[in-house]
Amino acid sequence: MTTILIVDDEYLIADILSFALEDEGYLTVTAGSGQRALGILERERPQLIITDYMMPGMNGIELAEAVRQSPTLGQIPIMLMSGAQSHLGVARPDLFNKVFDKPFDINAIVDAVRVLLGAG
Repeated sequence: MTTILIVDDEYLIADILSFALEDEGYLTVTAGSGQRALGILERERPQLIITDYMMPGMNGIELAEAVRQSPTLGQIPIMLMSGAQSHLGVARPDLFNKVFDKPFDINAIVDAVRVLLGAG
């Protein structure tokens, strides 16, 4: 089953994304911080990462940079969601395959996930 890692310190947003993606048949794992996500990555080996920008300790760009530096995880597609800082993600196409503004359209997220995972 295809696994998606959702990284967001706002648990309501992580839950909304998780429920919507699980309804589409994906397995989801959530992390409340970039540091926790890095630990989960090695264990779960997800096929996609969806991350917030603004989080305590490590922001979404720092998380994406750490993932991209990994020889085993560096090719995982990464989507960024952000309120005011989405322009920072757009400026880094080397890190992010897709960038969404918050608030986001859940259907647009699900469609982007399908495309990135080759299912749509």
